[in-house]
Amino acid sequence: MSIANLRKDYQLASLSESDVAHNPIQQFAHWFEQALKAEVAEANAMSLSTVNAEGKPSSRIVLIKEFDERGFSWFTNYDSRKGQELSQNRHAALLFFWSALERQVRIEGRIHKVSEEDNDKYFHSRPLGSRQSAYASSQSQPIANRQQLEDKLAEVVTQFGEHPPRPEHWGGYRLVPEFIEFWQGRSSRLHDRIAYTRQADDTWVVSRLQP
Repeated sequence: MSIANLRKDYQLASLSESDVAHNPIQQFAHWFEQALKAEVAEANAMSLSTVNAEGKPSSRIVLIKEFDERGFSWFTNYDSRKGQELSQNRHAALLFFWSALERQVRIEGRIHKVSEEDNDKYFHSRPLGSRQSAYASSQSQPIANRQQLEDKLAEVVTQFGEHPPRPEHWGGYRLVPEFIEFWQGRSSRLHDRIAYTRQADDTWVVSRLQP
């Protein structure tokens, strides 16, 4: 079969202006809860897109750890490629795709680092192996082979045991949304797209976008 002929006709649900909450964070919470109840695989996984100083974009999957009226948060290595690009350009985009529900959510906004207190709190709640790996890995930097990485991890285990401290280069980011779009797949590609745009007074304007 030709790749061009691969397609799916979406028919599970619809989305209208009367269906959505006045606040996009509340609407996201509603959809996220439905994704969890539907046991969507890794419903907390999102694509993070960043842009470097030269205007070149890059994307990768990260896991959301918190969302509320302040924004959407995740944690990573500040010295990683995404961390370096976020230091050059504070604008970024997130994308959730829940295939089983025929839905996606696009989020665009500006990035801020979370507090040191929140960094420490979350880091020490992580499984031990994740904490040790965060210390051992210089994320996005080249390494000769897998064994060298394993050796670095062994050094961390020997040095800190079960109590590795949070590395200074590890912490969280929060995307403060300026635009959020809720997309519901519909038949014949006439998809429903409801968008929220933040205004200067922090209110939201809701509009329908053509598919």
